[in-house]
Amino acid sequence: MAPLRSAHRRLGTRTHRAAMLLIAIIAGVGVLPGVAVAAPAGGGQQLNAADMTLLNGVRLAGLWEMPAGQMAAEKGQSAKVREIGAGIANEHQQLDQLVVDAANKLGASIPSEPTAEQKGWLAEMQKASGARFDQIFVTRLRVAHGKIFPVIGAVRASTRDATVRKLCDDANEFVLHHMQMLESTGLVRWPELPPAALPAPGEDGLLAAAAANAGPQVGVSSTVVWLVFLAALGTGGIATYRMLRRS
Repeated sequence: MAPLRSAHRRLGTRTHRAAMLLIAIIAGVGVLPGVAVAAPAGGGQQLNAADMTLLNGVRLAGLWEMPAGQMAAEKGQSAKVREIGAGIANEHQQLDQLVVDAANKLGASIPSEPTAEQKGWLAEMQKASGARFDQIFVTRLRVAHGKIFPVIGAVRASTRDATVRKLCDDANEFVLHHMQMLESTGLVRWPELPPAALPAPGEDGLLAAAAANAGPQVGVSSTVVWLVFLAALGTGGIATYRMLRRS
């Protein structure tokens, strides 16, 4: 009977060791950063600066281009400008609702009024009349659309968020259509358009503004993650070994 009891003891010891090793591994995994083992707070993913650029840019565009379009519909000298103004105001109202819905879905804060510069453009248009008004309206809006257009493409190409991608698709259609409408007036001064430029990461004014609005972000190197994991696993293994020796 002694050999039988010894076998039972050996089996129990092996089972105990296996259980302790499993506990040590679980303890090591438990110290990994939350992004690796748990859903982010609120059930969504944190938006990066580029995503916020898109949300902020589209929202700001609507906040000043809707009243600009309405103004053009009322006081434009040419019938073409009045027609385009009404169309842009109506389409920006639709796009504005899309960006508000997207921001609400993502839990993001977006502007509620135009920038000081945009308010200045509206004031400039308010003071103008006749052919001068038509020229200012087309020039200001064409340049503004030209600035947001490449931002939409850049964010669409890199964002990891499905809601932001969908907003990019919608915004791209609206902005392209608005550029085409403005250009159909024959009032776009092509030689005066700013040259095309591909901004270096972090140097674009819109990206900087979006980063400030999004708040600080903390990145974790994968190397650091694994070092923490291995350290925790080693600590758990040593503790397990000592417990087994004592037992």
